[in-house]
Amino acid sequence: MVSIPEYYEGKNVLLTGATGFLGKVLLEKLLRSCPKVNSVYVLVRQKAGQTPQERVEEVLSGKLFDRLRDENPDFREKIIAINSELTQPKLALSEEDKEVIIDSTNIIFHCAATVRFNENLRDAVQLNVIATRQLILLAQQMKNLEVFMHVSTAYAYCNRKHIDEVVYPPPVDPKKLIDSLEWMDDGLVNDITPKLIGDRPNTYIYTKALAEYVVQQEGAKLNVAIVRPSIVGASWKEPFPGWIDNFNGPSGLFIAAGKGILRTIRASNNALADLVPVDVVVNMSLAAAWYSGVNRPRNIMVYNCTTGSTNPFHWGEVEYHVISTFKRNPLEQAFRRPNVNLTSNHLLYHYWIAVSHKAPAFLYDIYLRMTGRSPRMMKTITRLHKAMVFLEYFTSNSWVWNTDNVNMLMNQLNPEDKKTFNIDVRQLHWAEYIENYCLGTKKYVLNEEMSGLPAARKHLNKLRNIRYGFNTILVILIWRIFIARSQMARNIWYFVVSLCYKFLSYFRASSTMRY
Repeated sequence: MVSIPEYYEGKNVLLTGATGFLGKVLLEKLLRSCPKVNSVYVLVRQKAGQTPQERVEEVLSGKLFDRLRDENPDFREKIIAINSELTQPKLALSEEDKEVIIDSTNIIFHCAATVRFNENLRDAVQLNVIATRQLILLAQQMKNLEVFMHVSTAYAYCNRKHIDEVVYPPPVDPKKLIDSLEWMDDGLVNDITPKLIGDRPNTYIYTKALAEYVVQQEGAKLNVAIVRPSIVGASWKEPFPGWIDNFNGPSGLFIAAGKGILRTIRASNNALADLVPVDVVVNMSLAAAWYSGVNRPRNIMVYNCTTGSTNPFHWGEVEYHVISTFKRNPLEQAFRRPNVNLTSNHLLYHYWIAVSHKAPAFLYDIYLRMTGRSPRMMKTITRLHKAMVFLEYFTSNSWVWNTDNVNMLMNQLNPEDKKTFNIDVRQLHWAEYIENYCLGTKKYVLNEEMSGLPAARKHLNKLRNIRYGFNTILVILIWRIFIARSQMARNIWYFVVSLCYKFLSYFRASSTMRY
């Protein structure tokens, strides 16, 4: 078979979601590793007074494309920004642009979606289901289309504990739901949403399951492949380790933990943390499109892009490596020293929320008011708690994903493609990856320079001394208020101290006898 770069040579690619996290990484990798691709049409809408061309240029000027700029300075010539609105009828394409796309496109990568867990159902259906259907209808008109590559999520069927690489029946007929939403008002939609999504945790996952069914049914005559990533995190290797540019998913929690704001999270230490690096997802998408384009499989190909089944890693381990990294490489102006407790106990969780989150935030806001500044910590804690509510479903449960198609795809790659488009997560060293991830949030999300580490470490030591001083004062106050005034409390205190003394004396005597 031809190699992956050879397959993309001379091809015209249509990409949605190019301004999003996954889409921009895919665009960079495609242009860098398949330099002979003919052109990439990116569907982009106008936003905040920016034209599609300006939005694309803003993406291309980012740190992510530094390596590509060095290796291929003329890469911009291959990118064609097309004004489009996926939520509008016929994608709001002009007749001229539509004609060009229909005549030229060979491969489609559909990465666009709303990834907000709290998106209202109407908008989630519009963005994740109707837009996908409209893109499928456009694809059916394309004269030279070879592959329709759809990016879904591994949690689309999270109501199952074992998930195979197949498209399961949808929770509801997408067409009937779309028709119903047309006459419902927003209040009614919000009222029926919990009943509709049922045992799925949010509208994002619910609508991604519907989108898969739309792709399968409406795209029955197309050559379709679906990649299902789990929790997409920072890059593993490409274009450089630890690249990340947003607070979504675990990134926001890592930063909050590094700042000392996040102190407890509702999670199971033994639950699988199915993180998958963004470059693995991109490599698998490019490889999956190559395989379907070259082999023309008779059935739709689905790939569970996960790590839990082949290289398991648990949330307790995530917590350990995140805290260890941020203690060695602290974030600037941390609120407290990094320290996070994981608990699955409901009462204990709310106790720690009150003691470790709300009380310190309240006291800090009082301090800010007293010093003439605007209070902000309680607002930060409130936003953090909302994010934690959405994520605790994934930090408290585990799933088993079948990865037979992924293994097959890996075996089909020639030795050079296995290196260039690495999808073998068995090689992933988790401790190293989490360290690079945390450093990536520091460098690329918070824009903190590594040269500032000595000052950050000094600040962390200062916080440690403040904590020791506070604990000492607290013990003295407890002694003065409770123990010193109560004979019973003093008796208990002396009893505990004498026990400790006897234990130490016994231990010292035993050590001397052995010597």
